[in-house]
Amino acid sequence: MTIKTEGKAPSESSRRAFLAASGGAAFAFTIVPRHVLGGPGYLPPSERVNVAGIGAGGMGGGDIATHAKNGANIVALCDVDDNAGAFKSFPKAKRYRDFRELIDKEAKNIDAVTVGTPDHIHAVASMAAIKAGKHVYCQKPLTHTLHECRELTRAAKAAGVMTQMGNQGHATEGSRLTNEWIQAGVIGDVREVHVWSDRAGRLWKQGIDRPKETPPVPSTFDWDLWLGPIHERPYNPIYAPQGWRGWRDFGTGALGDMGCHIIDHPVWALGLGAPTSVEASTTLDGSFRADNTPNFETFPIASIITYEFPARGSLPPVKMTWYEGGLMPPTPSEMPPGGRLDGNGVLYVGSKGKMHHGSHGGMPQLLPLALHEQARTVSKTMARSPGHYEEWLLACKGGPRPVSNFEYSGPLTEIVLLGVLALRAPGKRLEWDRANLKVKNVPEVNQYVHTEYRKGWTL
Repeated sequence: MTIKTEGKAPSESSRRAFLAASGGAAFAFTIVPRHVLGGPGYLPPSERVNVAGIGAGGMGGGDIATHAKNGANIVALCDVDDNAGAFKSFPKAKRYRDFRELIDKEAKNIDAVTVGTPDHIHAVASMAAIKAGKHVYCQKPLTHTLHECRELTRAAKAAGVMTQMGNQGHATEGSRLTNEWIQAGVIGDVREVHVWSDRAGRLWKQGIDRPKETPPVPSTFDWDLWLGPIHERPYNPIYAPQGWRGWRDFGTGALGDMGCHIIDHPVWALGLGAPTSVEASTTLDGSFRADNTPNFETFPIASIITYEFPARGSLPPVKMTWYEGGLMPPTPSEMPPGGRLDGNGVLYVGSKGKMHHGSHGGMPQLLPLALHEQARTVSKTMARSPGHYEEWLLACKGGPRPVSNFEYSGPLTEIVLLGVLALRAPGKRLEWDRANLKVKNVPEVNQYVHTEYRKGWTL
């Protein structure tokens, strides 16, 4: 099996050509192909990339700091929290609360944008940057809804910008060995994959209802802008700044948080496309209120989600099962005494053996252990990455496209979000029509393929 992993390197042009072409206000409303702005790689390697950061605290702040360490020039920062860490780290950067204002006012001064906000802001912020002709680095999951994901993927391709999603493990040595060993047939044909995460309930609450308390909003925090496109509700610290992942309106649960790190590797190594079906089973505790009505405010306490992928050429169909909330697959019998699987990871079941690794492209381990002797003879056929963050900055300067660009990470995110959608109809097998972005046999869940934005917010 051959899987294409690298795009062609775009041609180079100057920063001045790009900046001169990108100064119009019309970029707020129209996607402008990169060739109009001077070519896909407008910066020679000797020049620094001027970056604006949307989401300046938490993971977003960490991304900004890493890009700066790699040579990016941090020009502007946006966060609804005045205490966001990157504001202190980059005091010379212009400060904004509203990313729409940042992009409007800084269009002439920036080349690229990072997006490290809660999930529900990813698409609207990334799309605004793409429409302005800017390269985009966006944290995972790429978007909050399936519709957003499809539209953002299309827009990035049309604009010709350099994109990268924040699934850092895609750049690791372990991820490439996983590909090479599977494709060399070390564990034989793979028909079964298990993927899991221990995040749900450990790092945030799930299976709870909306709080009734309405404490005052901190003076340093803009709650209205934090809500963005999501319909209004009273502020509560249970949502922000950290608890939002378990709330359906703002996050995508453990699957959205870790799926793009974990599912990435079997999707890549096995060449999985869109699944034909998905089915979720969940705990009942916390999924229903006292009056026995469904509680769709938060995700269930624990879930198992099963995907079915069709055959791909000579490769057999694959059944992939996701576990969360403390649930995991059984420990393989081939593991040495006392051995156990990681808290987050992947287990591949092949016709000749098994393989497992942790999240973020951990080094793969083969079972039985004797298979490692065969693995040592497998050639390294894939190009190695200079680093996840380095890939994106080099692409902004005219280098090859990042491997986890939106044309790869968009469809990957759709797989993740389809599992999130299945949690709306536990116990029902959803037949998926990828081309039309809809469930064929349970039409009532199609209303959740996207969400209606409140006034003032749009893709």
